[in-house]
Amino acid sequence: MTGRLMLLDTASLYFRAYFGVPDSVKAPDGTPVNAVRGLLDFVDRLVRDHRPTHLVACMDADWRPKWRVELIPTYKAHRVAEQHTGAPDAEEVPDTLAPQVPVIESVLDAIGIARVGVAGYEADDVIGTFTARATGPVDIVTGDRDLYQLVDDGRGVRVLYPIKGVGTLQVTDEAVLREKYGVGGRGYADLALLRGDPSDGLPGVPGIGEKTAAKLLAEFGDLPGIMAAVDDPRARLTPSQRRRLTEARPYVAVAPEVVRVAGDVPLPDVDTALPGAPRDPAALEELAARWGLGGSLQRLLTTLGA
Repeated sequence: MTGRLMLLDTASLYFRAYFGVPDSVKAPDGTPVNAVRGLLDFVDRLVRDHRPTHLVACMDADWRPKWRVELIPTYKAHRVAEQHTGAPDAEEVPDTLAPQVPVIESVLDAIGIARVGVAGYEADDVIGTFTARATGPVDIVTGDRDLYQLVDDGRGVRVLYPIKGVGTLQVTDEAVLREKYGVGGRGYADLALLRGDPSDGLPGVPGIGEKTAAKLLAEFGDLPGIMAAVDDPRARLTPSQRRRLTEARPYVAVAPEVVRVAGDVPLPDVDTALPGAPRDPAALEELAARWGLGGSLQRLLTTLGA
């Protein structure tokens, strides 16, 4: 792969599209298609503004992998709508969004945009693996700050974080991370682990907030350095910090595997090149008519053809 690779955290983007586009945007039969059309508009704008040569829509084949839950049972527990045995739990999704997801998948497939999800892994892990394998610059488009851990100026990896739609993006490089959080890409996972994240059900270390975590990482380098300092009476830790970190040892021992995105997911062989024309024009024409995709689809096809 040569050129610029763009990786979409697809669920993050279609959730934003769903809440950002009125549900009055409907198919001819009255079914809301606001997430479908909004996502197509997002992809069109991203391709026009950032000119990737390769594009992958990364999917959550399992949004709450069992191997992460076994390590931290509270992981995303508050977002479970229905528990399943032998299959991924059902995520709480708005009633009018859930039926749009298969439509999004079918439209992306008919266009010819690579769509990759791997059983047992989240989209974050797919993104992490594509990033690890990339030989050129990578743009990761996500509204999830967890992926800041992949930012790497040396490899040209940055996160495009939507502020308003995708027209206004925070282009996140290591300078932005250091200014906002006091750490670079490599340090962000440790910062997030210590700070915790209620939206993902990660408890963090009680009493260690974001600023304290950044100071500890600046002082001791990384998480293993911080935990080594806990055992060193000469290390510059306050008594309360030493106590809190000591009490949090069971969490700190397992949390890195949960917080850090995987970089070794068994990816399928896919053609990631940005398509210049639809892969399946007949299927796409049928989808466009059935779901009333109108100008959103046409604008994207025009951009791809250019």
